[in-house]
Amino acid sequence: QVQLVESGGGLVQAGGSLRLSCAASGGTFSSYDVGWFRQVPGKEREFVAAINWSGGSTRYGDSVKGRFTISRDNAKNTVYLQLNSLKPEDTAVYYCAAVWFIKGYSSTSQAYDFWGQGTQVTVSS
Repeated sequence: QVQLVESGGGLVQAGGSLRLSCAASGGTFSSYDVGWFRQVPGKEREFVAAINWSGGSTRYGDSVKGRFTISRDNAKNTVYLQLNSLKPEDTAVYYCAAVWFIKGYSSTSQAYDFWGQGTQVTVSS
């Protein structure tokens, strides 16, 4: 079973950048695909990006394509989400999630088995 801890959130002005990290422990990290989701109060959790176990395959939500980049370093048991050209509408709690690589990543939150506690990203206008 893998445990996930997000970090790197904060307050940034519109147009700025942040890099989020998702650090894993307690399992063989390279056996998991990882996704990033975000949520604002009163709304459903939104798919942001996902990466497969090797880093060779990625997928992005339409609202972040061309601005966000997901990557991973299995030697460091960490997945990263680079957020560029941030907009106020990117404000949310960002969560990382993991699923065994056999099942494969998905844009659907219900597909993931393990979740972190989230990190707040706030973009001011």
